[in-house]
Amino acid sequence: MTVSLIQSLQQIRDFRTSRGRRYQLWLILLLVIMGTISGCRSYYALEDFGVRHYEALSKQLGLRTTRMPSDTTFRRILEKLDFQSLAEQFEQWANQTINIQAQEWVAIDGKSIKGTVSEYQTADQNFVGLVSAYSSLHGVVIATQQFESKHNSELKVVQTMLRALNLEGVVFTMDALHCQKNYAANH
Repeated sequence: MTVSLIQSLQQIRDFRTSRGRRYQLWLILLLVIMGTISGCRSYYALEDFGVRHYEALSKQLGLRTTRMPSDTTFRRILEKLDFQSLAEQFEQWANQTINIQAQEWVAIDGKSIKGTVSEYQTADQNFVGLVSAYSSLHGVVIATQQFESKHNSELKVVQTMLRALNLEGVVFTMDALHCQKNYAANH
């Protein structure tokens, strides 16, 4: 059964109290996804995106709101959002249409997220990283996993991701970090 993006976003638990809740969480997340795909890189740009597309979105989605969320609404939601939950729902939705076949190439890479480094003056630096698996043939990210360096490592996250993807006969490309004895034989 195919699930729509909206149905997938509706599965994400709304962490807000019901008092003063003007917009459903799925609508805000849908606007974030659509706005980001359209090149929006700030809260103000997301607000502008909603304003510019208000009429079409209201008609298409049957919205009863008189306006779209403001930049501060986007900021408050994104600051407290469980990113992993959003990533999982988005990946489930996106992967419904992608079928990775044997002999396809999948690139896996981890990146630290700028501005998340703490204790930068010590050897015990902490930062948030993101590991992504990218299908070269389809041109899309098929999986992501966020991690905090103090609690996990890129190596362990990639191992977990490979098990979860459960792909056979696929050619993976990765950093030299992942070229360890007995690593490939176990995955």
